[in-house]
Amino acid sequence: MNLLIISGLSGSGKTIALQALEDLGIYCIDNLPAALLPHFVEQLTNTGNPPKTAVIGLDARNRAFLKDAPKILDQLKSMGINYQIIFLEANDAVLVKRFKETRRKHPMIDKHTSLLEGITLERKLLEPLSLNAALRVDTTHRTPHQLRQQIQEFVDTGDENKITLLFESFGFKHGTPLDADYVFDVRCLPNPYWQPELRRFTGMDEPIERFMTNHDQAKEMINDIRSFIDKWLPVFMKEGRSYITIAIGCTGGQHRSVYIADKLGKMFSDRGVHTQVRHRELP
Repeated sequence: MNLLIISGLSGSGKTIALQALEDLGIYCIDNLPAALLPHFVEQLTNTGNPPKTAVIGLDARNRAFLKDAPKILDQLKSMGINYQIIFLEANDAVLVKRFKETRRKHPMIDKHTSLLEGITLERKLLEPLSLNAALRVDTTHRTPHQLRQQIQEFVDTGDENKITLLFESFGFKHGTPLDADYVFDVRCLPNPYWQPELRRFTGMDEPIERFMTNHDQAKEMINDIRSFIDKWLPVFMKEGRSYITIAIGCTGGQHRSVYIADKLGKMFSDRGVHTQVRHRELP
């Protein structure tokens, strides 16, 4: 049986992620007491027909788990349980805005702790899970629909013998993605924005593609990033990583980064690597 642990900051979308997996028919349970986790998994595996995948939701409300997390996770490994952690996060400003809009109480705040202080404390408490996550998702700029789709795609393709490369374009002026494993800055490339007739297009459109292919620097950038991934991808696979996010950034996230991300995605997809391409700033 495969075990998925869904964790993350309060307000980052954990409930949406659990609902997305329930919609796939996967057995999910939220906020299970930490001490019961190994016993719960043992009971599931000893049934006559154990589920292929089970999902546990854990967050900062479960302080005992966070304290004993390494010991409990090692215990799962000794039981032969394959587990992966999906960690959701967002920037502080967005989390504050979401809590003020919903009027929910953050689990970390009390009469001595403000909302922002609670978010900072929670981020620190959850850091061990974040660092060991197979998939980290920054929901700052994601809609609920986009989050559901990414979680479901990960479960459909996230077996331990396969790796998924996600190429995500973004604009630096809107902030760097928190979930990126690697960030490549392509603002040094010629910018089609400065040609008024090209501004209305995106890097997915033919006029921008023609503009970029006429500049050797764009080709060199693509080849250099491809060479870097080629060198280190086998190392990630050997370590059991199943999801790598490569973020490609330009100024606004409309032209250069979109073009580069699309080209890299097609290169690796044509070679049989499971690949996803997302453009954060495009509608």
